[in-house]
Amino acid sequence: MPMRWRSAAARLGFGLIVIAVLAAAITTRPAKRLIDFDQTFYLAIAYDLVHHGVFSNGIFDAVDGTRAAPPPGMFFAPLYPWAVAAVTAVDPRFARALDCAVEANEKHRDLSTCEIYATPMLLLHALLLAIGVIAIGRAGEIATGEPRVLYAAGAIATAGFAAEAELFSYVMTESLSVAGFSLFGLALVAALARWRTATFALCGLALGLACLTRPTYLILAPVTLMIVAVVGRWFSGPERRPFFRPAATLCAALAVMLAPWLARNAVSVGKLGFTEEYGSVAVIERFAFNDMTLREYVWAFPACVPLVGPAVVARLAGPDAIARFAWDSPGSFFERGRARRNALVAEHGRLDPIMGALTREELARDGWRHLATSVPLAWCGLWVGGAFSLLVLPLAAAGLVRAARRGRPLVIAYAVPALLLVGVHGLLANHYPRYNLGLVGPMAVAAAWLVMDAAARRTGARPAR
Repeated sequence: MPMRWRSAAARLGFGLIVIAVLAAAITTRPAKRLIDFDQTFYLAIAYDLVHHGVFSNGIFDAVDGTRAAPPPGMFFAPLYPWAVAAVTAVDPRFARALDCAVEANEKHRDLSTCEIYATPMLLLHALLLAIGVIAIGRAGEIATGEPRVLYAAGAIATAGFAAEAELFSYVMTESLSVAGFSLFGLALVAALARWRTATFALCGLALGLACLTRPTYLILAPVTLMIVAVVGRWFSGPERRPFFRPAATLCAALAVMLAPWLARNAVSVGKLGFTEEYGSVAVIERFAFNDMTLREYVWAFPACVPLVGPAVVARLAGPDAIARFAWDSPGSFFERGRARRNALVAEHGRLDPIMGALTREELARDGWRHLATSVPLAWCGLWVGGAFSLLVLPLAAAGLVRAARRGRPLVIAYAVPALLLVGVHGLLANHYPRYNLGLVGPMAVAAAWLVMDAAARRTGARPAR
């Protein structure tokens, strides 16, 4: 019992240190106006929740929520706007700052009169990321069988999230989606390690929680079932593990998590679905990258390598070699994609009804280009945390190779969802690493296990299991 208490105390202390480090990293970033970047996507919905009791589409509907109640919407996943609305109930100062920013964004007041204040949200971000860190460390511990990996992987993950502190200092959904994805990763590893009905139920619930933070995670439902089937068939010892009962349990738990949101959409919006327009907007903006030239294609690979890449490419190919990859560059892919999306909205009103025909036409004309350009986009999306990835990504890759050679299937299974999403974002979204923050967990676990295993072998100690 004393050993267990010491272990629990050590883990609690580690968690408190992680929270303190991340809170310091995030809150010391320069303050942002609440209308900067994509913050208004979520703040406008939170405003409508607070003032009208309506989960709307925010800035993506035709009604000014500061003047009238907007119609119900389902463009975004629900959890983050609800979290923002909940914080306004706790901190009136933040509520006033949010109201002022949303009203200024609608041109009803002067933005200079609005206080720049988001401290409670930034502290919540630190807490959510710390939950993600502990989930990552615990997943590493289960996947490797080595308790020390919890601290090593947790420390690496903390460094990775601290490297993205600038992003987390915006009132946007990334911290919540990271926490949800990390909890799903932990639940998946625990289910595969223990193969109990209860752990598969938790895995389904965790996946549902992640989906309610970012609709893209819905893609992971069939992928998770494939992972369960493969691990149970080939990597669970001499006897095959049963598949259908765990799979059914996982699916049932996922359905339980998603059913309330789906039912709400069917009743309030009149559409039985998880989201609307969200995927269409992303894909239409992604099509703009199919116009990539061969020169841009080639130089994108070295240019996306953090620290050294941009300077080398600028020197060898000139500053305009990949200028169109920058979202704020004149004539950028982002600008062209958004202009086309706005034009289609102006012409058709809604995008979902025309997406089938539009996608078939695009792929019939440029299908091979779409697949080809997805490669540099996925490559660029790998480099989460900039310099952090420059150091950790090669270690993680080597760690995954060693895990394959040493028969550590859970380390690989843990990485599959995040790696798959890198490819999905290359195909359907863009090259920004902010969409691939889920890589931090698998990178941290694989790198930590590699280093600890190599150190143990060098010193002749017991290798990491």
